Amino acid sequence: MKVSTRGDYASRALLSLALQGEAAGPTSVRDIAERTALPQPYLEQILLALKGAGIVRSKRGVGGGYVLARDPAEITLGEIVSAVDGPISLGDFGEPHQNGACDHEGQCVLLAVWAGISSRIRAHLDSFTLADIASMSRGQLEWPVT
Repeated sequence: MKVSTRGDYASRALLSLALQGEAAGPTSVRDIAERTALPQPYLEQILLALKGAGIVRSKRGVGGGYVLARDPAEITLGEIVSAVDGPISLGDFGEPHQNGACDHEGQCVLLAVWAGISSRIRAHLDSFTLADIASMSRGQLEWPVT
């Protein structure tokens, strides 16, 4: 699995909002783009997808911009990636057949392997919240072991 540019950019933009904190108020797309070095037009599309997923809220007009819709401790990396890229999986292989009734030799075993790996990837991404990542970037928590 490869995290897409959209997934990476969404994570970076939301981390920026989390690092600013609620006290900063709404942050404009331009400010987020400047702080993260992300292209503003593409970032606008990503933020709209995140808004549709209920991860951010927007305020229009003077002093407007984006804020997190929930506490950063309630937003997982898996949720962010899924919001902009769709379901997290190794591929669109379908579910393993039941009782070994496969159309092709070994197919059920491979489908079960791919499904298991996809499940582990989702669980790993869901184990990191935006609050965790913000704390790591501030040096308050240890970075994940690679």
